[in-house]
Amino acid sequence: MRFFTLRLFVVLSLLFLVTSVDLVFAQGGGKNQRQMMVLSSRHKHAPQEVAATAKVAADSREAAPVRLAANGKIRLASAATHSRRGTSGKRWAALPLSKKLSAKSAIIIDGVTGETLYALAPDLPRQPASTIKVLTSLLAIEKMEKGDMVSPSRRAAAMPRSKIYLRPGKSYTANDLINAVLLASANDASVALAEKVGGSERNFAALMTAKARSLGARNTVCKTATGLTARGQHSTAHDLAVIFNKAMESDEFADRVGRSKVKTRFGKLLWNHNKALWQVHGAEGGKTGYTRAARQTYVGKFKRDQGEVVIALMGSETMWDDVKNLVEYGFARQQRRKDRKGAVALRPDVQDEAGKSVAAQLAAIRRLYGNESRVVPLDILADSKKVSKL
Repeated sequence: MRFFTLRLFVVLSLLFLVTSVDLVFAQGGGKNQRQMMVLSSRHKHAPQEVAATAKVAADSREAAPVRLAANGKIRLASAATHSRRGTSGKRWAALPLSKKLSAKSAIIIDGVTGETLYALAPDLPRQPASTIKVLTSLLAIEKMEKGDMVSPSRRAAAMPRSKIYLRPGKSYTANDLINAVLLASANDASVALAEKVGGSERNFAALMTAKARSLGARNTVCKTATGLTARGQHSTAHDLAVIFNKAMESDEFADRVGRSKVKTRFGKLLWNHNKALWQVHGAEGGKTGYTRAARQTYVGKFKRDQGEVVIALMGSETMWDDVKNLVEYGFARQQRRKDRKGAVALRPDVQDEAGKSVAAQLAAIRRLYGNESRVVPLDILADSKKVSKL
């Protein structure tokens, strides 16, 4: 009996001790909490390290807010959405363009000369998604009249979204269907036009590939009129930029692709998927695309005082951020080139008011100052001042 009483006393004492310790740590905070952190760590300065780690984690959460990815999973936003205020903005500005992009491949070309201003894996073959509809609409514009009537097949009407829900057997104008392809990225309209022009989508896809070759796009193979994922179908950022730049030479294509909205003859309002038209200064037109295999794709042309640029990107996760970064970089490159060309470059044929060669006078002044003699004739000094004002 005495042994049982002793055991009971020990158990009760331990329970009381544990409860007291818990209360101390729960209410004490401050010093007790720091002591606990030190005891639980093998490092001498654990509290400072833990605090620094917590601060970095908090800063990261603030700088990269959580987003819902296309596949439904939560992910942190890309570097393109980081805060640009204060020091973080300076760090952002100092990053190379490749670090600001989420795209797997991208290119910027001069819209006038075709010269490459920037390239990131520009010849990497990838699924083009709906950007390939540039070729679909371009061929339809060339092969059809606006008033031509098209009656979509059941296959065309059954295409997945994006679509304008065409009805099999009903007639639509080619004009409405081409606008639906370029603005609303309609898959049903794309196949309806393809079957009308080529007899079948397969035959039309062969025409698309041939058209791409004729425009200078050597690494583009089309298998569909829609850009929906297909085995053997691929393009590159370089090819998309070249195709779109050539397509914009068509006044009709440029006019259609540059509209923000169009109303069809059958009463449907088509809104352009290309948000750059109202979000990015200088946007002339563009084409968006998305499939799970391709991710986000884009091609478009922009015009400002600095010049014209065409950008294309493939495999993007933050397409509109990538578009803005590419556009700003392209125009900045063009501005630097203009500044260099605008710098005063004296040539031998440039003359002053007296008809004397400015270059010859400057050469004489340089020779004079290169001489060991410190005596400088007054007339030379006067000439040098005149030359410096030219």
